[in-house]
Amino acid sequence: MRILAINPGSTSTKIAIYENDRCLWKEGIDHPAHELKNFARIADQYEYRIKHILKTLSDNDAPLESFAGIVGRGGMLNPLAGGTYSVDEDLVNILQNAPGGEHASNLGGIIAYHLGRKISAPAYIVDPVSVDEMEPVARLSGLPELPRLSQSHALNMKAVSRKAALKMGKTYQEINLITVHLGGGISVAPHRQGKMIDVNNANNEGPFSVERSGTLPSYQLVKLCYSGKYSEKEMQTKILKEGGLYAYLGTKDAREAERRMNQGDAQAKLVLESLCYQVAKEIGAMSAVLLGEVDAIVLTGGMAHSQFISQEITRRVSFISPVMLFPGEEEMEALALGALRVLRGEEQALSY
Repeated sequence: MRILAINPGSTSTKIAIYENDRCLWKEGIDHPAHELKNFARIADQYEYRIKHILKTLSDNDAPLESFAGIVGRGGMLNPLAGGTYSVDEDLVNILQNAPGGEHASNLGGIIAYHLGRKISAPAYIVDPVSVDEMEPVARLSGLPELPRLSQSHALNMKAVSRKAALKMGKTYQEINLITVHLGGGISVAPHRQGKMIDVNNANNEGPFSVERSGTLPSYQLVKLCYSGKYSEKEMQTKILKEGGLYAYLGTKDAREAERRMNQGDAQAKLVLESLCYQVAKEIGAMSAVLLGEVDAIVLTGGMAHSQFISQEITRRVSFISPVMLFPGEEEMEALALGALRVLRGEEQALSY
């Protein structure tokens, strides 16, 4: 059973072909900025990107008609449970209207739907960033006007959680995990019997990352916002794109920070240790959410490739449970396997 997986980024589109659970081929298609600027909205790019996808498939002797299903990255939707969702015309309209904001991932479902229609094949999205399985007690922040929102690296975290369960000889629904995505943003989530019952929103809270500030002292933050030094947009940029490693070290590359640490840079060492310290502290908090019943802690994402970062986090949290490593991101595989589970009848496709 052949599946086409599509993962749109801001200036590229990743595509991959899977034969059942085996990746046959993958490629990234670059989209020059001067071409994208012709589109008023991200959703308007779908025909342009489809043209490039079809050309790439043709150049690699992979006819569209050979696919049993098309799956795209899920977009910025309203809160929904995790799983694989069928894409129909109603969902396409919602993705085009972008209720959760303009984002390249909104194109995933739109492109999958239109390609699927060409060959009468089903189209799906899998575990969008807006997966929300939080319990009511986790939603309160301390101010009614500011509820805690579930936005995370759900696609990769749920994929590696399933892999961790398989490695333990269990199903995802049989175990409790704390899964940590270590990327441009950092998500830490407790998974209880197949549901992600809490998570820090990497844009608002939790550990600082290579560019995001994470949780900040709220009173000091208010004073900074009203200091007259920054506009609202400048403060958003400061928190989301100029915080974390970048704010302290002037780099968004954790590998560069680690290289400087190894060359004796004391500030780089302190910042990396603090990042690991904050991740470990968040893991400890999420272990309390699971009442200490944690079968494993799973580290994934790009920074999990770092031996220093993985070992430093493990050193602090291994008393809670064993730590398992799945470095990198499994997004293309997660998309394909999500569609495959439905096509094989192992799961029921959900409706948004």
